Amino acid sequence: MDLLLKGNLPFINVTIEYEGASLNIQNVLVDTGSASTIFAADVVATIGVVPELTDSLQTIQGVGGMEVVFMRRVDGLQVESCRLQNFDIEIGGMDYGFEINGIVGMDFLVQTGAIIDLRAMKIEFSAKISKEKLP
Repeated sequence: MDLLLKGNLPFINVTIEYEGASLNIQNVLVDTGSASTIFAADVVATIGVVPELTDSLQTIQGVGGMEVVFMRRVDGLQVESCRLQNFDIEIGGMDYGFEINGIVGMDFLVQTGAIIDLRAMKIEFSAKISKEKLP
């Protein structure tokens, strides 16, 4: 899959599946400096991923500052032909000052065996089939 450079940052498209709905999300940053995968609340709300009374809030911190997020297990997170089932994502405001709808972090990249080739501007995955996330 080609990486799209925007402001010298690598972006891809991903698909999230949640409770029977599917959403293709553009402008998702590939970030080896992020431990987890996070998506913008306003984007994933369109398929019903919204805060619930039973959700606990967490504070995460990165280069862009601190942010409050909630976690949700989605039925699937897919990049091209690589799909992880029952994958935990974080959901937050993601107001970072530039157009970004999500971040694919190391949790997804490691589990899928991602290979990032910056000379060719491509990302590939050694896991080409659906994988069930272990508890």
